[in-house]
Amino acid sequence: MSLMFEPLRKYAQFSGRARRSEYWLFALFTFVVSIAITILRIATGGLDSLENGGFDALSLVNLAFSLAMLVPSLAVSFRRLHDTDRSAWWILIGLIPLIGAIVLLIFYLLPGTTGPNKFGPDPKQTVKDAAETFA
Repeated sequence: MSLMFEPLRKYAQFSGRARRSEYWLFALFTFVVSIAITILRIATGGLDSLENGGFDALSLVNLAFSLAMLVPSLAVSFRRLHDTDRSAWWILIGLIPLIGAIVLLIFYLLPGTTGPNKFGPDPKQTVKDAAETFA
């Protein structure tokens, strides 16, 4: 559960490495919150305001949440690419429609490099070291 909120603790930390679980749990968190806001908008009839070209209060909540999650989402994406020993510049491949998203999805699903790489120590090794310290 703590890995889900790790990107919020590392709000603008673009260096280092992020495990797959950290990346995907944060993606799940942002997805669930966005879906919850959308369900609230539907339940309160807020989607009708879109037909009139206006925004309702929950539209602003959704916008604020999306903007607040932009920096940590980018940061955890950069760190996830670093964990696979790739430069964060690879994120720009996402600008290519469909193909870019598929390539990034594959990169995010791949296991990180074992041991330290040029972006920092292995985050899995750090967890193992801590477990051995307290064992």
